[in-house]
Amino acid sequence: MELFRIKRDIPFMSYGKLTTFISLATFIAAVFFLITKGLNFSVEFTGGTVMEVQYQQGVDVNQTREKLNTLNLGEVQVQALGTNKHILIRLPNKEGVSSAQLSNQVMDLLKQNNPDVTLRQVEFIGPQVGEELVTNGLLALGIVIVGIIIYLSMRFEWRFAVAAIIANMHDIVIILGCFALFQWEFSLTVLAGILAVLGYSVNESVVVFDRIRENFRKPAMRNHSVPQVIDNAITATMSRTIITHGSTEAMVLSMLIFGGAALHGFSLALTIGIVFGIYSSVLVASPLLLMFGLNRENISKAPKKKEEVVV
Repeated sequence: MELFRIKRDIPFMSYGKLTTFISLATFIAAVFFLITKGLNFSVEFTGGTVMEVQYQQGVDVNQTREKLNTLNLGEVQVQALGTNKHILIRLPNKEGVSSAQLSNQVMDLLKQNNPDVTLRQVEFIGPQVGEELVTNGLLALGIVIVGIIIYLSMRFEWRFAVAAIIANMHDIVIILGCFALFQWEFSLTVLAGILAVLGYSVNESVVVFDRIRENFRKPAMRNHSVPQVIDNAITATMSRTIITHGSTEAMVLSMLIFGGAALHGFSLALTIGIVFGIYSSVLVASPLLLMFGLNRENISKAPKKKEEVVV
């Protein structure tokens, strides 16, 4: 399906050095913020108290969050569980205060304006559990990366695999850098969004790589240089890219705006990841193919002539 067709190939590869420099600069900036500021980990990673409360009548989540901030406990998370009658509250650890004392303080404060509020469940997450989540999260990220490398190496060639994984890691580091720069909360839902971005970005790279490989095998492209072949492949997929990413970004933005606190971190990671996923697939992965010395011999090898047996 094509929304429109571009008749002339866009010379993306002629800007390859510029886009590579921009990518390198943003990558270094993201690493700098990660080192200097670090990630603002949520209660799942740092440990804390998780409370589930129920109201007889609906309650405003934002007002509840503002009220709990008066306790000066730190970063307090408040989100609705399906309806605004069931509220989930996450509290960070506080030195010298037990989980039971924290929950009692919260309930006393909530009952001042809503005497009908009841505590359905309270759970304490220790620091050890947070360390396990960090370890398991890094393990999941590593397994996904290794799986992508193996898949692309089997389907294409090592140059494509290395270019794609560098471009994808570029996306991940930039997302993490944004969360470090603005000190947005890094939770399990954000980690899920990052893993989704990895798969989404790889899919875009595979589409472009497939078209590049097809172009090398077309008789009409035999007299074209490698940059021209890549430019033609990217230009040919532009309509598909705009339709796919435009519709996906519209859905993700709707989650970001209307999804509330529960989906905010997940949709924010996806919003940034989709934008940079398009950029990296077109203007990072493709120039890297040229840097790695991609040519026709790497993809389409000339068939060997059969020797005729003279009787």
